[in-house]
Amino acid sequence: MPSTVWKGYISFGLVSFPVRLAAAARREPIRFNMLHRKDLSRIKEVWYCAAEDKPIERAEIVKGYQVAKDNYIVVDDAEIKKIAPPTAETIEILQFVRMNEVDPIFLDKSYYVLPEEKIGKPYALFLAAMNETKFYAIARIAMHGREHIAVIRPAFHGLALHTLYYGDELHQPSESGGTAKGTHTRQEMELAKKLIDSLASPFKPDEYHDRYRENLEHLIERKQNGEKIAAVSRPKAAPVVDILDALKRSLRKPGAVPAESKRKPVQKKTNS
Repeated sequence: MPSTVWKGYISFGLVSFPVRLAAAARREPIRFNMLHRKDLSRIKEVWYCAAEDKPIERAEIVKGYQVAKDNYIVVDDAEIKKIAPPTAETIEILQFVRMNEVDPIFLDKSYYVLPEEKIGKPYALFLAAMNETKFYAIARIAMHGREHIAVIRPAFHGLALHTLYYGDELHQPSESGGTAKGTHTRQEMELAKKLIDSLASPFKPDEYHDRYRENLEHLIERKQNGEKIAAVSRPKAAPVVDILDALKRSLRKPGAVPAESKRKPVQKKTNS
């Protein structure tokens, strides 16, 4: 069970009920230690005072905000806690939106919203109402040193919360990239749609794996056994010259079977 990262209330009109957040996902990368090339000993991070020209302990460190060159305002954790907004303890529902109104590009981190064991009815009612209305909730929540805009939605057997980037945090594409332009024939469009349909199937996340991580694990295992490391074959991609020909060849590739043949036929209902 993931550990709790936030505890408080969801405020929905005049209704409030206690919940807790738990991280819904965590990356599991291969972690390397930094070693001294000469003797392969571990390298330690050292906090260093440039003015006194000596290492210092972590307990001697404070937070400072630079207001001018060599001029800082020191702020401690107790002061930061004092000015935390109400959303540090209560998730404030602001509005409800349709799911397609939230562009996935805004999504940041994901959390499970779990009810406190003693009071589950308001949570269950809120979840059921969102499932029936097909609405997502937009909310404010303060945690990890900032106030987030978030979306709350039904997921699996409960609620999920996704923190969102603010609009001014999104990077706009450069003008040099431009927008997608170009003309295409009707035949090219039909073949492109047919290729998409041939690859359409239900999403099964358990079928996908991090091949980079797996290759790193194999590399470490081979080096441990004294084996030579062979380079992974990577086909070179080239710009398409004849898109019509490329679409036709794509559809002739093994596995490019129309999706209709993979799906179960839908039985038509008859009126009794």
